[in-house]
Amino acid sequence: MAEEKIISIITINYNGLKDTCELMDTLPLDDTSIEVIVVDNASREDEASVIQQRYPQVKVIRSSENLGFAGGNNLGIEAASGQYLYFINNDTLLSLQGESITRPKHGMQADLRHLVERFESDPKIGMVCPKIRFTWGENLIQFAGYTPLSRVTLRNHAIGFNQSDYGQYDTAHPTPYGHGAAMMVRREVIDKAGIMPTCFFLYYEELDWSMMIRRAGYDIWYEPASTIYHKESQTTGQASPLRTFYITRNRLLLVRRNSSLPWRYLSYLYLIFIAGTKEVMKDLMTRRYDLAKATLRGIWHFIKH
Repeated sequence: MAEEKIISIITINYNGLKDTCELMDTLPLDDTSIEVIVVDNASREDEASVIQQRYPQVKVIRSSENLGFAGGNNLGIEAASGQYLYFINNDTLLSLQGESITRPKHGMQADLRHLVERFESDPKIGMVCPKIRFTWGENLIQFAGYTPLSRVTLRNHAIGFNQSDYGQYDTAHPTPYGHGAAMMVRREVIDKAGIMPTCFFLYYEELDWSMMIRRAGYDIWYEPASTIYHKESQTTGQASPLRTFYITRNRLLLVRRNSSLPWRYLSYLYLIFIAGTKEVMKDLMTRRYDLAKATLRGIWHFIKH
């Protein structure tokens, strides 16, 4: 009889074979209490077959179309059998090259066990995120929890962002939202709150999903006893028209789905006429006409739909 899976690790691959394989090399693939699921989101080449051949322990799903971040993860949810589902970007690493990591002969790897233990401390906890540090440079902190979003501007910040890690954020605490690069969720929470919202396609779906989970009566926690390393925006690039379009459109979509009156319309006014105008003017001045066009397309697409 097969051992019951405690954790299902789910990651999305989209034309990112190198990153995905580097991630696989840091995962405890031989731990029988863990399953690893890779969803290939219609990569140009058949990268799913390559991953399956290199890592036969991994469950690989090849989608015939690009379903976006949420859609790809939802395929993984359908295939997962674990009590806890750990969604991690394919451009993350559980350990850095040369870093020693304890892989016990019996029992779960420490970084994963700490996340599960946080869940076990309180049945009201529905999502847990680890500390996230960048892979480059001095491995500065990317995420140690979030501050709440402003009701009008939708501005907030990641606690500890770009700071050296000397233990100042080593106390676990609640956070209003999970970080899309690494978030573990109880299976029963998904059954109650629902799967990831697919309307965003790319960016902001983890914030919306966090709000869905909190509305279902669960808390979200940051757990610093576990750390993951993030390469950050390897798929779309930091300043690409694709990223600009979805960031612009999805901010407005997040407001529509989660804000009440009168805040909703105040936020629309700010995001379109103040933030949107500022972005377009900045891009025109720097001759990034492609980004200016992407911002306008994002606003127009939201208005039309």
